[in-house]
Amino acid sequence: MAKRVFIIVLDSFGIGEMPDAARFGDVGSNTLGAIVKSPKYHTPTLQKLGLFNIEGVVCGRRAEAPLASFARLEEVSNGKDTTTGHWEIAGVESEKALPVYPDGFPDEVIAEFERRTGRRVLCNKPYSGTDVIRDYGEEHMKTGALIVYTSADSVFQVAANEAVVPVPELYRYCEIAREMLTGDHNVGRVIARPFVGTNAKDFKRTTNRHDLSLKPPRKTMLDYIRAAGLDTIGVGKIYDIFDGEGVSEKLKTTGNANGMEVTLELAQRGFSGLAFVNLVDFDMVYGHRNDVDGYANAATEFDGQLAKLLPLLRAEDLLIITADHGCDPATPSTDHSREYVPMLAYGKGVRAGVDLGTRRSFACIAQTVCEYLGVPVQLDGKSFLKEILR
Repeated sequence: MAKRVFIIVLDSFGIGEMPDAARFGDVGSNTLGAIVKSPKYHTPTLQKLGLFNIEGVVCGRRAEAPLASFARLEEVSNGKDTTTGHWEIAGVESEKALPVYPDGFPDEVIAEFERRTGRRVLCNKPYSGTDVIRDYGEEHMKTGALIVYTSADSVFQVAANEAVVPVPELYRYCEIAREMLTGDHNVGRVIARPFVGTNAKDFKRTTNRHDLSLKPPRKTMLDYIRAAGLDTIGVGKIYDIFDGEGVSEKLKTTGNANGMEVTLELAQRGFSGLAFVNLVDFDMVYGHRNDVDGYANAATEFDGQLAKLLPLLRAEDLLIITADHGCDPATPSTDHSREYVPMLAYGKGVRAGVDLGTRRSFACIAQTVCEYLGVPVQLDGKSFLKEILR
């Protein structure tokens, strides 16, 4: 029977500050610790797998006999953003941090973007995505100027109302920005942020978001697995994060629930290789908006769908649940946080209850996955496969 691996990234599901959190302004951050306090939080499936048995996790109830092998992973890359987090999961550690713009983008960058697009720019500051359309959306609709903003992440975001700037046109503007932003300004992602509505009271972002990422600096596990003739299925924004590199099939989703529906369908279909899933709502909809109850409820909903996935796994399947960074919704900051992330490995061939402690580098996942699939690689990280196989 063909081997299949499912990696599910709970985007921003951190489990406590890393030792260097102070350097990133994230002392005290603990995404999991924040959401378990909410009455909306109920994750019996994750609890049974061993989420609360992970080293350093002091909240929740430990499982007496965890069903999964588990670890706390420490990020090696110099950053706390989606791009570097996913690249590291895929086996590529990033020594150099991607550029960020706490005071907005330089005048020359904005001037060049305005010249190339023929539209004026509004805002040019770090901003919450929902607040920025509330504060600048009406002026945008009156003038046609583009709303450009950033965050603590390495992103150049462009928001526009779909009635003023059609989605294909907004994508074209973002392609212009991606072409411009190189060298010292090679931001991790240029993001199109379409929204709808007629005034500040009813503006709402749509699911037509589109990310244009940097290409990874070298081969990731996706490239190696695909070159070996196996499937590499990107679910959610995986294709965008890797700029399509190494992805054989792209499955777009509309949010967490739909992402898990797609994953459930994949579990019932024949493929050989890797299904790489990103569930972005934890981060985009709840973490960045400091919505503790919303984040907790999203975890509860995921847990229910996870309970449906586990019985669908075949004898040769390996499931890995992890995250790419933190985004503590209980802190004053609305940005990502420098946190450890969980790793739960489950399957009929995986030993239950193996405590792997704290592992250096998310890249241990890539090494483990490729070793499991029998694909030789030259990647960062160290495999833990032999420690978890029955």
